[in-house]
Amino acid sequence: MSLEVRDIAGAPVVIGGGIAGLMTALHLAPEPVVLLTNAPLGTGACSELAQGGLAASLGGDDGPDFHLCDTIAAGDGLCDEATVRRVVRAAPEAIRTIQRFGVAFDQHPDRALRLGLEAAHSRRRIVHAAGDATGRELVRVLIAAVRRTASITTIENVEVRRLVVQDGSVIAVVAAGRAGALALPTRRAVLATGGVGGLFCDTTNPAGSWGHGLALAAWAGAELADLEFIQFHPTALDGPRRPMPLVSEAVRGEGAVLIDERGERFLADTPGGELAPRDVVARAIWHQLAVGRRVFLDARQSLGPRFSKRFPGIAELCRSAGVDPATDPIPVRPAAHYHMGGVAVDSAGRSSIEGLWACGEVACTGLHGANRLASNSLTEAAVTASWVAESVAGTSYTRRPRRCSTFIPPRPDASAVRPIVSAALGIIRDGEAMREAVATLLPIAADNVAASGPALVSLMIAVAALGREESRGAHCRSDFPLHDADARPSRLTLHSAMRAAAALDCRAYHTEHLI
Repeated sequence: MSLEVRDIAGAPVVIGGGIAGLMTALHLAPEPVVLLTNAPLGTGACSELAQGGLAASLGGDDGPDFHLCDTIAAGDGLCDEATVRRVVRAAPEAIRTIQRFGVAFDQHPDRALRLGLEAAHSRRRIVHAAGDATGRELVRVLIAAVRRTASITTIENVEVRRLVVQDGSVIAVVAAGRAGALALPTRRAVLATGGVGGLFCDTTNPAGSWGHGLALAAWAGAELADLEFIQFHPTALDGPRRPMPLVSEAVRGEGAVLIDERGERFLADTPGGELAPRDVVARAIWHQLAVGRRVFLDARQSLGPRFSKRFPGIAELCRSAGVDPATDPIPVRPAAHYHMGGVAVDSAGRSSIEGLWACGEVACTGLHGANRLASNSLTEAAVTASWVAESVAGTSYTRRPRRCSTFIPPRPDASAVRPIVSAALGIIRDGEAMREAVATLLPIAADNVAASGPALVSLMIAVAALGREESRGAHCRSDFPLHDADARPSRLTLHSAMRAAAALDCRAYHTEHLI
């Protein structure tokens, strides 16, 4: 495949068309920036599927300290408190910034913002747009703003295959599309590529969300953090559709309860009940499913005929599956939803590689710890996009011509690794299954085939999960069910992960192999 080198005059390149990428590009204006998306804008990103909203302390009974405490409690000992404090303090202004872009959040008749309640929040602090279509509305409005901004050059339907690094610094982005391959010489690249849910069979994420940005960062030599922590949303609509439609946590916030097939509410004695942290609720549902019971979300008493007005999108999804949520319980099951781990970044979104930033779900800022608090993800993307843009704009660069590698990896395909990942890295994990997964994934990750990128990301997650010999937040091991007294973040590079995987003996595994 021939490689076209396109002169972009050293402009920064933002990779990803979700909320994190769109807002980073908008915040960089009027500086020229190139926005790359692997699909037409408005498609293929997790952001547009988000039913939930953005968390911010906007109510009269709320404040940043309450939001901070809730976030830290959900994060199960691994949140970076300084990051949490900074994000929750910035969240209300981020909401106002989004409103200035043109997003109309739902309001009461008196024009006060309508604030929702979701799991593990002590206050009503979730803002929504168009009821249960917050992500779609945000993406729609932000795309319109991007289209109006002359300084943003958007290149759609191209997939980034490599970040070219020389002397420890990014020098180019190599992408491929229908028209061929192109190299964009730049010393400033921002990953905003989303999460890893597409590595699982049961997921709320698009199939393309397989950890693309993590693979790019790993190949570039960047450090990754807390990869083992993958959040499973408790209530995806149980059916054959993929990605699985989400039944938003806001439905439980309005009083819906979880019942088994006998009609019994199995979370009645759990602290927080249906609004316990997501990891707790997901495991409770998993245990019901594991013994052969079906699980349903019952909104008949709490919402009944009001369901369609409050959650029109979810009501339509249910009806398409033959369920009327006003009169029928909704069949649900957990699905891979959000990655708390990602590219290790500092307070400005900088990775360990010069010239590489990360923003949104692909980044690990320390905000979410071991278990994300509901609706903090869009908030994090909105808040940190401005910090990343400020850092990128303030970084000097030189336009020294460099020769780019002509190596173009094959188009990635995660289908071969999904059964492996789903079996070994689900809600409940054990060392034997994960070691077998590592042995299977290692030769694929080391090869140059379509599954290599997804296999590499899966391998690194499995290595990180094997190294955490405890249960914490979204990482639950049947062979290590207790907390460690010392809560430590995990760190990996491609080199250390491959070394650990190669050293792994399936008959006996010791944590010191990861050190």
